[in-house]
Amino acid sequence: MPFGFPPHVKILRTHSTDEFSNWSGSLRFVPRSQVWPANDEAVCVYVRDAAARSRNIRVAGSGHSSSPLVETPDILMSMRDHRGLIDYDAVRSQATVGAGTVLHDLGPILHDIGMSMQNLGDVDTQTIAGVISTGTHGSGRKLQNISATLIGVRAVTGAGEIVEWSIEKQPDLIEAARVSMGLLGIFTAVRLQLEPKYRLRRREYCARTDDCLAHLDELADAHRNFDFYWYPRRDEVKLRTLNLPETPVPDLPYARCIHEQEGFSHEIIARERELKFEELEYFVPAEAGPSCFREVRRRILERHRKHVGWRVLYRLIAKDEGFLSPVHGRDSVAVSVHQNASLPYQEYFDDIEPILRAHDGRPHWGKKHSLQGAALAALYPRWNEFMKLRRQFDPQGVFLTAPMARLLGEEE
Repeated sequence: MPFGFPPHVKILRTHSTDEFSNWSGSLRFVPRSQVWPANDEAVCVYVRDAAARSRNIRVAGSGHSSSPLVETPDILMSMRDHRGLIDYDAVRSQATVGAGTVLHDLGPILHDIGMSMQNLGDVDTQTIAGVISTGTHGSGRKLQNISATLIGVRAVTGAGEIVEWSIEKQPDLIEAARVSMGLLGIFTAVRLQLEPKYRLRRREYCARTDDCLAHLDELADAHRNFDFYWYPRRDEVKLRTLNLPETPVPDLPYARCIHEQEGFSHEIIARERELKFEELEYFVPAEAGPSCFREVRRRILERHRKHVGWRVLYRLIAKDEGFLSPVHGRDSVAVSVHQNASLPYQEYFDDIEPILRAHDGRPHWGKKHSLQGAALAALYPRWNEFMKLRRQFDPQGVFLTAPMARLLGEEE
């Protein structure tokens, strides 16, 4: 379905010299200018000007990522004026929204037209373009990450040209655009495959870690959404399950229910996170998840238990075909290691990361990790195809900052 966009009017808004800081505070830099174009034509103007001046542009969403994806000495762009509902198809459960729409706002917008996202992550402070571009995910053995719901996109390429791609007409471009980190173009609007709005019942339980691990498969099979937090200092877990209210769920005699709540999906899945943290997350093949977690658990108990201020999160994600999706071609388990943002984290993460890599893990693009270039390319079967498209749609490297070039192994 064509995108229904308002007429283009050239309006530019800009401010300069302010420091950018991400959510956790670990990424800080001062770009030459920070801009928020009012419409697509304004985005084109900025991109063409940057290309003519050999400058870079990166787009920042809500700043929840802690890897240097948006870091730039030149132009930092916000899509804050590209928000809200553009059009929708109630029969197909599809909607087009502005790329800068924040998930927390998107839920009620979709609810009002009778639709809902298929899943959400642990928080909903990110923009929709941000979660698609970095592979943000929730948990559920049969549920894919959020980028897999992208079925159409309107973007501005590195040549300053507006393009529209759809899953029907350009399926490979859509698979490449899913988890593309702003390297193929600046998204101005995205079309999503949604579901009719639905309610969920959330239950949380306390349990012994060994009991959780003994019942891991049945827990994953029995619940629409399932994950668990492991608390190193207590060596206990909090199980979290989400199901349609009418779905019968088994009793958990080895666990104690501590919370139960029902509501529409956008009200129930994501939670508020006031305490800021740093995070290292890798996606390992689903069959390697339990052994990977056990080794991480053992290492933390042996070396880090006394000074770890946060927990480890274990989630399940169904495979997809996004070129750079961390779950490309394989059902996966995401093991996320957290640390309070006010505490040292680098030594801790450096000690755990080799365990995640040894289990054939792929890092989350928006979180802390050490991989670059060839080490990343070896993890993705369609890496070279993506790089070819990157060069096609951004031949001058307008979106390829120095940190991104190092990440991709594209330094000159």
